[in-house]
Amino acid sequence: MNKLFKLLAIFLTIGQSVFAQGKLQVIKADSITVAIRDGNNFNKTAWYISPKIKPDVYKTSNKNPHKITFYTNLDSISFNFKPNEKYDFIILLNNKDSALTQIVYEETYVEILKSGGKYNLSDNRQLPDFFYKPINDSSLVELRHSFNLDSIAGTGDDILKVLNLLHWVHNSVQHDGEHEAPKAKNYYELFSICKKENRGLCCGTLSEILNDCYLSLGFKSRRVICLPKDSLGVDPDCHSINVVFINALNKWVWVDPTNNAYVMNEKGELLSIEEVRERIINDQPLILNPDANWNNKFSTKKENYLYDYMEKNLYLLRCYSGNEKDMQGKFVPTAIQLLPVNYFKQTPAKEELKGDFKCFIYKTNNPSLFWKQP
Repeated sequence: MNKLFKLLAIFLTIGQSVFAQGKLQVIKADSITVAIRDGNNFNKTAWYISPKIKPDVYKTSNKNPHKITFYTNLDSISFNFKPNEKYDFIILLNNKDSALTQIVYEETYVEILKSGGKYNLSDNRQLPDFFYKPINDSSLVELRHSFNLDSIAGTGDDILKVLNLLHWVHNSVQHDGEHEAPKAKNYYELFSICKKENRGLCCGTLSEILNDCYLSLGFKSRRVICLPKDSLGVDPDCHSINVVFINALNKWVWVDPTNNAYVMNEKGELLSIEEVRERIINDQPLILNPDANWNNKFSTKKENYLYDYMEKNLYLLRCYSGNEKDMQGKFVPTAIQLLPVNYFKQTPAKEELKGDFKCFIYKTNNPSLFWKQP
């Protein structure tokens, strides 16, 4: 009897599964290209059928109720979409391959950033002090003399010097985010290897170079790692830029050696990362310098750079602060990370990241401590 009941249970489960799949609407296709009308937007090549991905998810950022229609070369299907629901259907490719397809709503980058706009000025978790290498540090002296940085910076005011150094680093080494930096004893050797082998450096290394250039001339500067909300999940992409403190402005300003970029308000005044983030959240205007570019090959457009790429990567911010010893007494890089109050991973307050790159990370919701003036 027990065996009989088990067999019946198995048949019932299979039957329910088949019935559930049978309820899904099916459209046919013999071409993998699908056109999609998403509200008022129509794209002829918006989708490619992928039977191996189950489900293959189409994400819409239009949160208002609207109609979404998929058009294959043989058929079509429409749904009256609502953002809190999911819509499943099957595309039968060449009468043999079933592609389970799903439509869901996904927040836009600006919606995610706006949801993370709140900080907590009362957060007093203990943080290490930021450390800036002094101008007489031997490595900085070598860098300054090797490249004659005083002449490159010029004799203008501090703003002009900061921008001259930005342009020089951008034009001296191209960006290459696909390969690790070659091993070198100093920056002069690193530049020589890159020139000889016609290779570039990742955004992190470029910002480290620019950071040391500023420090070598007495400016206080930091490399800032800009991260998305999903940095621990499916989107590990991030971007490193710099902030340099300009005494005449009494604030940090945004400089990006990868894109030769800085950001201004409608008056032409240089902005900090904090100000750019606030202006995106509050829908205030931003101006990108007109000569911003990637590797002197393509212009960097404000719409793509600020309102897409950086909009995504301004949710979390991380700066290296100094050094701390690990359990074996070795020095490990120390970083401070600024988190919005709604970020899901607020604890532990101090975390040790392990792996190929070991690092202590302190967490805070307090921007006044994170952006502390030097």
